[in-house]
Amino acid sequence: MEIIADGLLKRFSEGLPFAVLWHDFEALLHMLRQTRIRLKKLGAALSLLSVELVLIVGLFFISLFVFSFLVKEVFIDGQQGFDERMFAQTARFVTPAHTQIMEAITFLGTHTFLIPANILLTAYFLFVRRHRWHSIKVASIALSSTAMMFSLKHFFSRQRPLMPLLKPALGYSFPSGHSLMSFAFYGLLIYLAYRYLHRRWLKATIIILLSLLIFLIGFSRVYLRVHYASDVLAGFCVGIVWLVFSLAVLQRLERYSKRNIAEAVEEHAAT
Repeated sequence: MEIIADGLLKRFSEGLPFAVLWHDFEALLHMLRQTRIRLKKLGAALSLLSVELVLIVGLFFISLFVFSFLVKEVFIDGQQGFDERMFAQTARFVTPAHTQIMEAITFLGTHTFLIPANILLTAYFLFVRRHRWHSIKVASIALSSTAMMFSLKHFFSRQRPLMPLLKPALGYSFPSGHSLMSFAFYGLLIYLAYRYLHRRWLKATIIILLSLLIFLIGFSRVYLRVHYASDVLAGFCVGIVWLVFSLAVLQRLERYSKRNIAEAVEEHAAT
C-alpha cells in the first residue's frame, strides 16, 4: 500500500495533469475494492471448508468409535439385548403390505441392483461426461468396499438371525453388506450432488432422499429379520469410514495426477 501511495506522490510531483492522477486514483480504489471482495470470498470459502472438514473428520471418528463399541458389545461381552429389542419393535409393524414395501426397498441394496448401477454410473462419467476421475472413484469405491465387506464378514463370522421373516439369507451377518454397500454407493451420490449441483433446492432434495433411502435399506434388513440391528449399524459405520477414506485418497491422487500433467505440458511447451 505504501509503495502504491509513493508511486502516486511521485507522479504528482512530476507535474502530471490532474485528470491522469484522478484516473490512477480511481484505478487504485477499484483494485482495493476487488481485493477486499476476493478476500471476503476466500474467507467465506475457508470457513465453509473448515466447517465441512470438522464435520467429516468428526463423522469419521464417531463411526470408528461406534463400530468398535458394537464389536465389544456383540463379540466380547456377548450382549444381545439391543438386537432383541429392535426385533420386538419392528415386529409391531409387520403386515403383508409393509413386507412387500420392505422387499422392494431392500432390493435397492442388493448386488443384483448395485453392480449394474455402479457399472452404468462408471460408464456415464467415462463416456458421457468425459470425467475420468469420477469414473475411477465410482469403480474404486465399489470394488474396495465389496472387498472390505467380505473380509469383515469372514473375520467376524457371525451367524444370521434364526427366524427370518421370509427366506433365509446367505453368508455371515456382521456387518450388513446391504448397509455397507448402500452407504458406499448412495453416499458417493450424496457427495457428488453436494459438490457439483448448484441449485440449492435440488441439492437438498437429492441429499435428503438418498439419506432416507440408505436408512430405509438398513431398516428393511432388520424388519425382514435377516440382520441384527447391530449388523446394520456396523455396516453404516464401515460404509462411512471407507467412503471418507477412499474419497480422501482418490482426491489426493487426482490432484497429484493433474499437477504432474500440467508440469509435463509446461515442460513440453518450453522445449
